[in-house]
Amino acid sequence: MSELTLQAKELDAADALAPVRSRFLLDDVVYLDGNSLGALPAHVPDRIADVVRREWGELRIRSWQESGWWTAPERIGDRIAPLVGAAPGQVVVGDSTSVNVFKAVVAAARMAGEDRTEILVDAGTFPTDGYIAESAARLTGHTLRAVTPAEVPDALGPRTAAVLLNHVDYRTGRLHDLPSLTAAIHAAGALAVWDLCHSAGALPVGLDAHRVDLAVGCTYKYLNGGPGSPAFLYVRRELQPRFDSPLPGWNSHVEPFGMKPSYDPAPGAVRGRVGTPDILSMLSLEAALEVWEGVGIDAVRAKSLALTDFFLSCVAHHAGDRVESVTPAAHGERGSQVSLRCENAGDVMKRLIEAGVVGDFRPPDVLRFGFTPLYTSFAEAERAARVLGAVLG
Repeated sequence: MSELTLQAKELDAADALAPVRSRFLLDDVVYLDGNSLGALPAHVPDRIADVVRREWGELRIRSWQESGWWTAPERIGDRIAPLVGAAPGQVVVGDSTSVNVFKAVVAAARMAGEDRTEILVDAGTFPTDGYIAESAARLTGHTLRAVTPAEVPDALGPRTAAVLLNHVDYRTGRLHDLPSLTAAIHAAGALAVWDLCHSAGALPVGLDAHRVDLAVGCTYKYLNGGPGSPAFLYVRRELQPRFDSPLPGWNSHVEPFGMKPSYDPAPGAVRGRVGTPDILSMLSLEAALEVWEGVGIDAVRAKSLALTDFFLSCVAHHAGDRVESVTPAAHGERGSQVSLRCENAGDVMKRLIEAGVVGDFRPPDVLRFGFTPLYTSFAEAERAARVLGAVLG
Protein backbone atom coordinates (compact mmCIF):
# COMPACT_ATOMS: atom_id res chain seq x y z
CA MET A 1 0.00 0.00 0.00
CA SER A 2 1.46 3.37 -1.05
CA GLU A 3 2.18 6.22 1.32
CA LEU A 4 -0.56 8.33 -0.29
CA THR A 5 -3.09 5.51 0.05
CA LEU A 6 -2.23 5.19 3.74
CA GLN A 7 -2.53 8.94 4.18
CA ALA A 8 -5.97 8.88 2.54
CA LYS A 9 -7.13 6.15 4.94
CA GLU A 10 -5.92 8.18 7.91
CA LEU A 11 -7.65 11.33 6.66
CA ASP A 12 -10.91 9.46 6.10
CA ALA A 13 -10.71 7.94 9.59
CA ALA A 14 -10.43 11.43 11.08
CA ASP A 15 -13.11 12.99 8.85
CA ALA A 16 -16.00 14.36 10.93
CA LEU A 17 -18.23 14.48 7.84
CA ALA A 18 -17.63 10.84 6.86
CA PRO A 19 -20.98 9.65 8.33
CA VAL A 20 -22.87 12.04 6.02
CA ARG A 21 -21.73 9.96 3.05
CA SER A 22 -24.26 7.28 4.00
CA ARG A 23 -27.05 9.76 3.28
CA PHE A 24 -26.38 9.43 -0.47
CA LEU A 25 -26.87 6.67 -3.03
CA LEU A 26 -23.34 6.01 -4.26
CA ASP A 27 -21.51 3.25 -6.12
CA ASP A 28 -17.91 2.28 -6.86
CA VAL A 29 -17.43 5.13 -9.32
CA VAL A 30 -15.34 8.08 -8.12
CA TYR A 31 -17.85 10.86 -8.74
CA LEU A 32 -16.13 14.24 -9.05
CA ASP A 33 -18.76 16.05 -11.09
CA GLY A 34 -20.86 17.39 -8.21
CA ASN A 35 -20.08 20.88 -9.50
CA SER A 36 -22.38 20.01 -12.43
CA LEU A 37 -24.90 17.64 -10.84
CA GLY A 38 -24.89 16.50 -7.23
CA ALA A 39 -25.40 12.89 -6.19
CA LEU A 40 -28.82 11.55 -5.20
CA PRO A 41 -29.66 11.69 -1.47
CA ALA A 42 -30.82 8.23 -0.44
CA HIS A 43 -34.20 9.24 1.00
CA VAL A 44 -35.37 11.38 -1.94
CA PRO A 45 -36.92 8.58 -4.09
CA ASP A 46 -39.32 7.54 -1.30
CA ARG A 47 -40.21 11.17 -0.56
CA ILE A 48 -41.04 11.88 -4.18
CA ALA A 49 -42.99 8.63 -4.46
CA ASP A 50 -45.14 9.85 -1.57
CA VAL A 51 -45.63 13.24 -3.23
CA VAL A 52 -46.76 11.57 -6.45
CA ARG A 53 -48.94 8.83 -4.99
CA ARG A 54 -50.46 10.51 -1.95
CA GLU A 55 -50.17 14.29 -2.26
CA TRP A 56 -50.93 14.38 -5.99
CA GLY A 57 -52.68 11.03 -6.45
CA GLU A 58 -54.99 11.17 -3.43
CA LEU A 59 -55.18 14.72 -2.10
CA ARG A 60 -54.88 16.31 -5.53
CA ILE A 61 -55.81 20.02 -5.44
CA ARG A 62 -56.05 19.95 -1.63
CA SER A 63 -52.26 19.57 -1.45
CA TRP A 64 -51.71 23.23 -2.31
CA GLN A 65 -52.86 23.94 1.23
CA GLU A 66 -52.79 20.65 3.15
CA SER A 67 -49.36 19.56 1.88
CA GLY A 68 -47.87 23.04 1.90
CA TRP A 69 -47.30 23.30 -1.85
CA TRP A 70 -48.25 26.97 -1.96
CA THR A 71 -45.66 28.11 0.57
CA ALA A 72 -42.86 25.85 -0.68
CA PRO A 73 -40.83 28.59 -2.47
CA GLU A 74 -40.37 30.64 0.71
CA ARG A 75 -40.14 27.64 3.06
CA ILE A 76 -37.36 26.03 1.01
CA GLY A 77 -35.73 29.42 0.56
CA ASP A 78 -35.49 29.73 4.33
CA ARG A 79 -33.84 26.31 4.40
CA ILE A 80 -31.19 27.42 1.92
CA ALA A 81 -30.66 30.79 3.62
CA PRO A 82 -28.26 29.67 6.38
CA LEU A 83 -26.10 27.88 3.81
CA VAL A 84 -25.45 31.23 2.08
CA GLY A 85 -25.35 33.36 5.21
CA ALA A 86 -28.82 34.89 5.04
CA ALA A 87 -31.53 35.41 7.65
CA PRO A 88 -35.03 34.05 6.94
CA GLY A 89 -37.37 35.93 4.62
CA GLN A 90 -34.80 36.90 1.98
CA VAL A 91 -34.52 33.82 -0.24
CA VAL A 92 -37.20 32.51 -2.55
CA VAL A 93 -36.91 29.35 -4.65
CA GLY A 94 -38.26 29.01 -8.17
CA ASP A 95 -37.51 29.37 -11.87
CA SER A 96 -34.08 28.75 -13.39
CA THR A 97 -30.80 30.49 -12.61
CA SER A 98 -31.04 32.33 -15.93
CA VAL A 99 -34.50 33.69 -15.15
CA ASN A 100 -33.40 34.78 -11.69
CA VAL A 101 -30.29 36.51 -13.08
CA PHE A 102 -32.60 38.45 -15.38
CA LYS A 103 -34.87 39.48 -12.49
CA ALA A 104 -31.92 40.52 -10.34
CA VAL A 105 -29.97 42.52 -12.93
CA VAL A 106 -33.00 44.40 -14.25
CA ALA A 107 -34.24 45.13 -10.74
CA ALA A 108 -30.77 46.33 -9.69
CA ALA A 109 -30.52 48.63 -12.70
CA ARG A 110 -33.94 50.10 -11.91
CA MET A 111 -33.15 50.61 -8.22
CA ALA A 112 -29.85 52.35 -8.96
CA GLY A 113 -31.56 55.44 -10.40
CA GLU A 114 -31.92 57.11 -13.78
CA ASP A 115 -28.52 58.83 -13.70
CA ARG A 116 -26.73 55.48 -13.59
CA THR A 117 -26.69 54.02 -17.08
CA GLU A 118 -24.00 51.31 -17.14
CA ILE A 119 -23.98 47.66 -16.09
CA LEU A 120 -20.70 45.81 -15.51
CA VAL A 121 -20.51 42.06 -16.04
CA ASP A 122 -17.80 39.52 -15.25
CA ALA A 123 -15.82 39.06 -18.48
CA GLY A 124 -15.24 35.39 -17.69
CA THR A 125 -18.78 34.65 -16.62
CA PHE A 126 -20.77 31.56 -17.51
CA PRO A 127 -22.14 32.38 -20.98
CA THR A 128 -25.80 32.54 -19.96
CA ASP A 129 -25.07 35.28 -17.42
CA GLY A 130 -23.48 37.32 -20.20
CA TYR A 131 -26.41 36.76 -22.53
CA ILE A 132 -28.89 37.73 -19.82
CA ALA A 133 -26.90 40.82 -18.84
CA GLU A 134 -26.83 41.96 -22.46
CA SER A 135 -30.59 41.49 -22.74
CA ALA A 136 -31.17 43.31 -19.43
CA ALA A 137 -29.05 46.23 -20.65
CA ARG A 138 -31.08 46.49 -23.86
CA LEU A 139 -34.35 46.35 -21.94
CA THR A 140 -33.34 49.08 -19.47
CA GLY A 141 -31.45 51.28 -21.93
CA HIS A 142 -28.13 50.75 -20.15
CA THR A 143 -24.76 50.12 -21.71
CA LEU A 144 -22.97 46.90 -20.85
CA ARG A 145 -19.25 46.57 -20.19
CA ALA A 146 -17.38 43.32 -19.55
CA VAL A 147 -14.51 43.49 -17.06
CA THR A 148 -12.61 40.94 -15.00
CA PRO A 149 -13.34 40.89 -11.26
CA ALA A 150 -9.84 42.28 -10.66
CA GLU A 151 -10.68 45.26 -12.90
CA VAL A 152 -13.98 46.06 -11.16
CA PRO A 153 -12.67 48.60 -8.59
CA ASP A 154 -11.06 50.74 -11.31
CA ALA A 155 -14.00 50.31 -13.69
CA LEU A 156 -16.60 51.61 -11.22
CA GLY A 157 -17.84 55.15 -11.63
CA PRO A 158 -20.80 57.52 -11.15
CA ARG A 159 -22.61 55.90 -14.10
CA THR A 160 -22.36 52.35 -12.75
CA ALA A 161 -25.77 50.98 -11.83
CA ALA A 162 -25.09 47.31 -11.14
CA VAL A 163 -22.31 44.75 -11.27
CA LEU A 164 -22.93 41.05 -12.00
CA LEU A 165 -20.14 38.76 -10.81
CA ASN A 166 -19.51 35.05 -10.30
CA HIS A 167 -18.41 34.04 -6.82
CA VAL A 168 -16.42 31.10 -8.25
CA ASP A 169 -15.16 30.92 -11.83
CA TYR A 170 -16.77 27.87 -13.43
CA ARG A 171 -13.72 27.05 -15.57
CA THR A 172 -10.83 27.48 -13.17
CA GLY A 173 -12.43 27.19 -9.73
CA ARG A 174 -11.02 30.59 -8.72
CA LEU A 175 -12.85 32.12 -5.75
CA HIS A 176 -13.38 35.86 -6.12
CA ASP A 177 -13.29 38.25 -3.17
CA LEU A 178 -16.98 38.84 -2.51
CA PRO A 179 -16.52 41.01 0.61
CA SER A 180 -14.05 43.52 -0.86
CA LEU A 181 -15.69 43.68 -4.29
CA THR A 182 -19.13 44.22 -2.75
CA ALA A 183 -17.71 46.99 -0.57
CA ALA A 184 -16.10 48.65 -3.60
CA ILE A 185 -19.35 48.45 -5.56
CA HIS A 186 -21.29 50.03 -2.69
CA ALA A 187 -18.68 52.77 -2.27
CA ALA A 188 -19.33 53.72 -5.89
CA GLY A 189 -23.09 53.87 -5.23
CA ALA A 190 -23.93 50.79 -7.32
CA LEU A 191 -25.62 47.48 -6.53
CA ALA A 192 -23.87 44.11 -6.32
CA VAL A 193 -25.43 41.01 -7.91
CA TRP A 194 -23.63 37.72 -7.28
CA ASP A 195 -23.98 34.36 -9.04
CA LEU A 196 -23.44 31.66 -6.40
CA CYS A 197 -23.88 28.58 -8.60
CA HIS A 198 -20.42 27.24 -7.81
CA SER A 199 -20.25 28.27 -4.17
CA ALA A 200 -23.67 27.68 -2.56
CA GLY A 201 -23.32 24.55 -0.46
CA ALA A 202 -19.54 24.38 -0.88
CA LEU A 203 -18.27 27.30 1.16
CA PRO A 204 -19.44 30.17 3.39
CA VAL A 205 -20.88 33.11 1.44
CA GLY A 206 -22.01 35.63 4.06
CA LEU A 207 -24.69 37.45 2.05
CA ASP A 208 -26.06 39.37 5.06
CA ALA A 209 -22.68 39.98 6.68
CA HIS A 210 -21.31 41.58 3.51
CA ARG A 211 -24.56 43.35 2.61
CA VAL A 212 -24.86 41.80 -0.83
CA ASP A 213 -27.80 43.36 -2.63
CA LEU A 214 -29.05 40.49 -4.78
CA ALA A 215 -27.81 36.97 -5.43
CA VAL A 216 -28.87 33.94 -7.43
CA GLY A 217 -27.80 30.33 -7.41
CA CYS A 218 -28.68 26.90 -8.69
CA THR A 219 -29.54 23.98 -6.42
CA TYR A 220 -28.53 20.95 -8.48
CA LYS A 221 -24.78 21.22 -7.87
CA TYR A 222 -23.50 21.27 -4.27
CA LEU A 223 -27.06 21.39 -2.88
CA ASN A 224 -27.88 18.07 -4.63
CA GLY A 225 -31.42 19.07 -5.58
CA GLY A 226 -31.60 16.96 -8.75
CA PRO A 227 -31.40 17.68 -12.49
CA GLY A 228 -33.07 20.98 -13.32
CA SER A 229 -34.07 21.63 -9.71
CA PRO A 230 -35.28 25.23 -9.21
CA ALA A 231 -32.83 28.04 -8.54
CA PHE A 232 -32.99 30.60 -5.75
CA LEU A 233 -33.09 34.38 -5.57
CA TYR A 234 -31.84 36.43 -2.62
CA VAL A 235 -33.08 39.99 -2.11
CA ARG A 236 -31.57 41.87 0.83
CA ARG A 237 -34.31 42.79 3.28
CA GLU A 238 -33.73 46.55 3.06
CA LEU A 239 -34.17 46.44 -0.73
CA GLN A 240 -37.31 44.34 -0.82
CA PRO A 241 -39.78 47.26 -0.78
CA ARG A 242 -37.99 48.70 -3.85
CA PHE A 243 -37.47 45.41 -5.69
CA ASP A 244 -39.19 45.92 -9.05
CA SER A 245 -39.25 42.57 -10.83
CA PRO A 246 -39.31 42.67 -14.63
CA LEU A 247 -41.40 39.48 -14.51
CA PRO A 248 -44.46 40.25 -12.36
CA GLY A 249 -46.63 37.17 -12.12
CA TRP A 250 -49.75 36.14 -10.31
CA ASN A 251 -47.72 34.20 -7.72
CA SER A 252 -46.01 37.43 -6.59
CA HIS A 253 -49.22 39.47 -6.39
CA VAL A 254 -50.31 40.62 -2.96
CA GLU A 255 -53.68 38.94 -3.69
CA PRO A 256 -52.81 36.06 -6.03
CA PHE A 257 -56.35 34.76 -6.06
CA GLY A 258 -57.91 38.19 -6.37
CA MET A 259 -57.41 37.97 -10.16
CA LYS A 260 -57.12 41.76 -10.41
CA PRO A 261 -56.11 43.36 -13.72
CA SER A 262 -53.54 45.64 -12.07
CA TYR A 263 -50.35 44.35 -10.45
CA ASP A 264 -49.67 45.04 -6.78
CA PRO A 265 -46.56 43.17 -5.55
CA ALA A 266 -46.56 41.14 -2.36
CA PRO A 267 -44.24 42.28 0.42
CA GLY A 268 -40.89 40.64 1.07
CA ALA A 269 -39.06 38.03 -0.95
CA VAL A 270 -42.38 36.68 -2.23
CA ARG A 271 -42.30 39.35 -4.93
CA GLY A 272 -39.46 37.36 -6.49
CA ARG A 273 -41.96 34.65 -7.46
CA VAL A 274 -43.51 34.62 -10.95
CA GLY A 275 -45.76 31.73 -11.96
CA THR A 276 -46.90 28.40 -10.60
CA PRO A 277 -43.93 26.56 -9.05
CA ASP A 278 -42.71 23.20 -10.34
CA ILE A 279 -43.85 21.22 -7.33
CA LEU A 280 -42.19 17.87 -8.06
CA SER A 281 -38.75 19.45 -8.51
CA MET A 282 -39.39 21.85 -5.65
CA LEU A 283 -40.22 19.08 -3.17
CA SER A 284 -37.37 16.90 -4.41
CA LEU A 285 -35.04 19.78 -3.54
CA GLU A 286 -36.67 20.20 -0.14
CA ALA A 287 -36.11 16.52 0.62
CA ALA A 288 -32.51 16.71 -0.62
CA LEU A 289 -31.74 19.56 1.76
CA GLU A 290 -32.40 17.25 4.70
CA VAL A 291 -28.88 15.83 4.25
CA TRP A 292 -27.65 19.12 5.75
CA GLU A 293 -29.16 18.36 9.15
CA GLY A 294 -26.39 18.78 11.72
CA VAL A 295 -23.85 19.90 9.10
CA GLY A 296 -22.21 23.32 9.32
CA ILE A 297 -20.97 25.13 6.23
CA ASP A 298 -17.66 25.93 7.96
CA ALA A 299 -16.97 22.21 8.40
CA VAL A 300 -17.80 21.67 4.74
CA ARG A 301 -15.35 24.38 3.73
CA ALA A 302 -12.60 22.93 5.91
CA LYS A 303 -12.99 19.50 4.32
CA SER A 304 -13.22 21.00 0.83
CA LEU A 305 -9.86 22.69 1.24
CA ALA A 306 -8.32 19.56 2.74
CA LEU A 307 -9.67 17.42 -0.12
CA THR A 308 -8.45 19.73 -2.87
CA ASP A 309 -5.06 20.17 -1.16
CA PHE A 310 -4.68 16.40 -0.95
CA PHE A 311 -5.84 15.85 -4.53
CA LEU A 312 -3.34 18.40 -5.84
CA SER A 313 -0.51 16.69 -3.95
CA CYS A 314 -1.61 13.31 -5.33
CA VAL A 315 -1.79 14.72 -8.85
CA ALA A 316 1.73 16.11 -8.50
CA HIS A 317 2.92 12.63 -7.44
CA HIS A 318 1.05 10.57 -10.04
CA ALA A 319 0.89 12.91 -13.04
CA GLY A 320 3.84 15.26 -12.51
CA ASP A 321 4.30 17.90 -15.18
CA ARG A 322 1.91 16.23 -17.63
CA VAL A 323 -0.86 18.44 -16.23
CA GLU A 324 -0.96 22.05 -15.04
CA SER A 325 -3.32 23.26 -12.34
CA VAL A 326 -5.21 26.42 -13.29
CA THR A 327 -6.93 26.50 -9.89
CA PRO A 328 -5.26 28.85 -7.40
CA ALA A 329 -3.20 27.22 -4.66
CA ALA A 330 -4.12 29.88 -2.08
CA HIS A 331 -7.11 28.83 0.04
CA GLY A 332 -8.65 32.29 -0.12
CA GLU A 333 -8.77 32.07 -3.92
CA ARG A 334 -10.03 28.51 -4.34
CA GLY A 335 -13.57 27.20 -4.60
CA SER A 336 -14.36 23.49 -4.30
CA GLN A 337 -13.09 22.27 -7.64
CA VAL A 338 -9.71 21.64 -9.22
CA SER A 339 -9.17 22.40 -12.90
CA LEU A 340 -6.21 20.87 -14.68
CA ARG A 341 -4.92 21.75 -18.12
CA CYS A 342 -3.45 19.05 -20.35
CA GLU A 343 -3.15 18.02 -23.99
CA ASN A 344 -6.07 16.14 -25.52
CA ALA A 345 -8.15 16.90 -22.43
CA GLY A 346 -11.41 15.75 -24.01
CA ASP A 347 -10.00 12.31 -24.77
CA VAL A 348 -8.34 12.12 -21.36
CA MET A 349 -11.65 12.75 -19.61
CA LYS A 350 -13.38 10.15 -21.74
CA ARG A 351 -10.77 7.58 -20.71
CA LEU A 352 -11.04 8.62 -17.05
CA ILE A 353 -14.78 8.06 -17.11
CA GLU A 354 -14.28 4.64 -18.72
CA ALA A 355 -11.89 3.84 -15.83
CA GLY A 356 -14.47 4.85 -13.21
CA VAL A 357 -13.44 8.45 -12.44
CA VAL A 358 -16.13 10.93 -13.44
CA GLY A 359 -15.23 14.59 -13.90
CA ASP A 360 -15.89 16.81 -16.89
CA PHE A 361 -14.14 18.67 -19.68
CA ARG A 362 -14.26 22.30 -20.78
CA PRO A 363 -12.81 23.25 -24.17
CA PRO A 364 -10.17 23.57 -25.21
CA ASP A 365 -7.97 21.83 -22.66
CA VAL A 366 -9.40 21.83 -19.12
CA LEU A 367 -10.29 18.84 -16.94
CA ARG A 368 -12.64 19.80 -14.08
CA PHE A 369 -12.96 17.85 -10.85
CA GLY A 370 -15.63 19.00 -8.39
CA PHE A 371 -15.29 17.99 -4.75
CA THR A 372 -18.52 17.72 -2.75
CA PRO A 373 -17.38 17.30 0.87
CA LEU A 374 -20.65 15.73 1.99
CA TYR A 375 -19.91 12.54 0.08
CA THR A 376 -16.40 12.67 -1.43
CA SER A 377 -13.69 10.77 0.45
CA PHE A 378 -9.94 11.24 0.57
CA ALA A 379 -9.51 7.70 -0.74
CA GLU A 380 -11.51 8.72 -3.82
CA ALA A 381 -9.32 11.79 -4.31
CA GLU A 382 -6.19 9.60 -4.23
CA ARG A 383 -7.72 7.03 -6.57
CA ALA A 384 -8.74 9.72 -9.05
CA ALA A 385 -5.20 11.11 -9.17
CA ARG A 386 -3.72 7.61 -9.52
CA VAL A 387 -6.04 6.77 -12.43
CA LEU A 388 -5.27 10.14 -14.05
CA GLY A 389 -1.56 9.34 -13.89
CA ALA A 390 -2.17 5.94 -15.48
CA VAL A 391 -4.31 7.44 -18.26
CA LEU A 392 -1.65 10.04 -19.03
CA GLY A 393 1.21 7.60 -18.71
